[in-house]
Amino acid sequence: MNTVELNGSFYSLQRPERYRGWFDDTPDDFVFAVKGGRFITHMKQLRDVETPLANFFASGVLALGHKLGPFLWQLPPRMSFDADRLSAFFDLLPRTTRAAAALAKKHDGKLKGDPHTKPGTQRDLRHAVEVRHPSFDTGECVKLLRDHDIALVAADSAGNWPSIDEKTAGFGYARLHGDEELYASGYTDAALDRWAETIRSWRKAHRDAFVYFDNDIKVKAPGDAHTLAGKLGVRIDDI
Repeated sequence: MNTVELNGSFYSLQRPERYRGWFDDTPDDFVFAVKGGRFITHMKQLRDVETPLANFFASGVLALGHKLGPFLWQLPPRMSFDADRLSAFFDLLPRTTRAAAALAKKHDGKLKGDPHTKPGTQRDLRHAVEVRHPSFDTGECVKLLRDHDIALVAADSAGNWPSIDEKTAGFGYARLHGDEELYASGYTDAALDRWAETIRSWRKAHRDAFVYFDNDIKVKAPGDAHTLAGKLGVRIDDI
């Protein structure tokens, strides 16, 4: 593949050497999306998270260098839309590697290894949010995300959570958790055709597209990813 979504960062803080290893083990044009920690999104539910965010950014994500792609912030199903809470969180998110390094220097002693607080080459950073409570399916939510230039994840969860495809940032982000059974079922050819059309519309609007399959219980994700890539004209040898 030409990109993966790192989920280990969701479950616990990683170490800089792990991110450096991922950087060294992948081609030069590879891209990593990095999932934000569940301590921030699920336990703290975005409240009072400046120090946890500092720990997250000091844990090594900046060691991915030019391979660092968007950050994913997956919100829990029990968390309803709260404009003020979201705005406060969005204001904390660094939008450049320099800002991320400055935030990382505010870390506390909960890191697993030595902090990585070097920004490297100055680059812009991008963020995406996946929502799972129906209260987010409103125009107010879409406007808030647009105002903060945060991508709203287009999620396919076999009907378990909202599926909202709205342009709120300069890139699109899709998470495909299963067509008929969450995390388990593969995608039919017709379903992949529909997603291919969605991604073509993103490209036509000059939006980068980040697409990840999470239907991994029965190992359906790799084959579905290859099939979708082929429908989009991406040669398998190139991914």
